[in-house]
Amino acid sequence: MFRVSFEPDRGQRVPIRIWARQLAPDTLRQLQRLAARPYVVDFVAAMADAHVAEGVAVGSVFATERTVVPRALGGDLGCGMSALRLGIDAGALGRPELEAIVRALARAIPTGDAVHRGRGVAVPDEIFARPLSTRSLEHTREAQARRHLGTLGGGNHFLELDRDPEGGLWLLVHSGSRGLGAAIAAHHARAASASESDDLAGLDVEGQEGNAYLSDVQWALDFARANRGALSRRALEVIGELVPVTDEERVDIHHNFVAREHWFGRDVYVHRKGAVAVPTGTRALIPGSMGTASYLVEGLGNEDSFGSCSHGAGRVMSRKEARSAIRPEALRRAMRRVVFPEHLSRHLVEEAPSAYRDITEVLDDQEDLVRRRLRLEPIAVLKG
Repeated sequence: MFRVSFEPDRGQRVPIRIWARQLAPDTLRQLQRLAARPYVVDFVAAMADAHVAEGVAVGSVFATERTVVPRALGGDLGCGMSALRLGIDAGALGRPELEAIVRALARAIPTGDAVHRGRGVAVPDEIFARPLSTRSLEHTREAQARRHLGTLGGGNHFLELDRDPEGGLWLLVHSGSRGLGAAIAAHHARAASASESDDLAGLDVEGQEGNAYLSDVQWALDFARANRGALSRRALEVIGELVPVTDEERVDIHHNFVAREHWFGRDVYVHRKGAVAVPTGTRALIPGSMGTASYLVEGLGNEDSFGSCSHGAGRVMSRKEARSAIRPEALRRAMRRVVFPEHLSRHLVEEAPSAYRDITEVLDDQEDLVRRRLRLEPIAVLKG
């Protein structure tokens, strides 16, 4: 259940509904700033993994009637999760096989800032079929699509093999729209700021700029999903070279997007930054850290959160704090049951399990938003 924070003397126009059991002061200030905007209606929802970020806190959900807010979604438009259940018993893969798979994935898939070299990879025709709103963005797409499709990115993006309670093997992918989504986000943020100095300025959806933004965002969501699909296919090829495998089931969701939805008797534009739409009966994924469980969940469609839930466990340390507080040796101890690129330990301390909240507590805090269906334990992970 949520608690409510409403302080009109701090400029709030609408209340904040908070599912996070602990909320840092900086995060609350970001939520209050959002709740003061003239375009926000009903309430702002802070998911169970809410934490401070650039512009708007991760885990923020809010609705508007005719305004879209480019800086409210972050730069990685369409970032999300996919999960594939593979036709193989996880027990068939011992540590040597898992280590070989992680090494092969690292060779086959660009991670971090890396992209495909040369002309890049083949891109489906539909990627170029829909026009973008400016020739500049279309030039960026022509230059980057073949080099960015099927690349993982850095930060908390990952490829992961997980085991379910029955011993089934799952492939999890966390990635988004890469440099193309960032270019679209930056272009429309500049357009919004051109008419208003506020960095959370909005665009009118009934005007040309607002319509252009919605169209470009939809393309970015499609590209992000295509990117996760390309990553999954390449990972299956790599795994298939070592052990026979088939793709039996798939789930894919976004967590940085805006969508037109019907709530409280009217159509609104729901913005979700680091949050997932979970209509009643739909499936979603909530990952933990790279050393802890992830969950397949079923949405409850709760109107209290505009039908949303958290997108993960949520950070308790910034990347800078994690680099200062966590030693590579501590990361290797925490990951002793999970195969990962140990030679990158000094870099990956930013993603150590101790830098994240307890995923079980995060799920406990949002039992009114989702129902747990399947626990997935990591056995091997590749991070950028």
